[in-house]
Amino acid sequence: MYRVGLPAYANVAPLSHFLAPEGFSLAGGVPTELNRALLEGELELSLVSSVFYLEHREALGVLPDFSVAVLGRVYSVNLFSRIPFEEVESVALTTESATSVRLLKLLLGPERTYRREEGGLELLERYDGVLLIGDRAIKAYTGLLERLPESVHELPERPRGIHVTDLAAVWYRRTRLPFVFALWAYRKEAPPPPEVLAELRRARREGLANLGVVAQREAQRLGVAWPLLLHYLWNFRYHLEAPDRDGLAAFAEAIGYSAEPF
Repeated sequence: MYRVGLPAYANVAPLSHFLAPEGFSLAGGVPTELNRALLEGELELSLVSSVFYLEHREALGVLPDFSVAVLGRVYSVNLFSRIPFEEVESVALTTESATSVRLLKLLLGPERTYRREEGGLELLERYDGVLLIGDRAIKAYTGLLERLPESVHELPERPRGIHVTDLAAVWYRRTRLPFVFALWAYRKEAPPPPEVLAELRRARREGLANLGVVAQREAQRLGVAWPLLLHYLWNFRYHLEAPDRDGLAAFAEAIGYSAEPF
């Protein structure tokens, strides 16, 4: 059975909600788990972190028209801190994503103290900052909100005294480029069959055409407000277009990998 990996995050739901696997199976997990499973042959195709792809480009190919990217705020890759971003010296890091960790070190600087830790905002008792991603970041942030504002542009960056730094927003301010968090990757010796690609593309079309339905389910699952979750999903770029490729190339070059070709 052909095996496809998908992280169970809200931002992946527009790609997965309408999937009807026939001739292939789906496997879940956090990005670091799926990365390893793909490389070790436990999966044939997986959504993987962009850093993982850059590290293993000689062994991996990517689907040319799929991505999980944003231009500006991502809302779910956040450094939570009790002091301003630039003053943070010690950080508890998520264990779920290598890409977010590399982005943080690029933006904040390598000379800080970084430690992998399991946990949430309670880690602020021991660290200046805590990096959370995905659903955990969304739930942590919304848990700090005293009310849901009328516009997403009014969402506070310091709810209840906690500084919330959106790493994709910092990247955008510095580069004016999108940031690509994930790509569909496969081992080069085993490219995906056409019927699997056709189903992935069909499911994406339906997911984006019915984003309200997808957002409703994900909002209920996470216990957050539907309007907020809907805007969150609206915000993503799922097609790896030219600006996304430019953003990926800029990130690759910034962290010491080849920027060509994408």
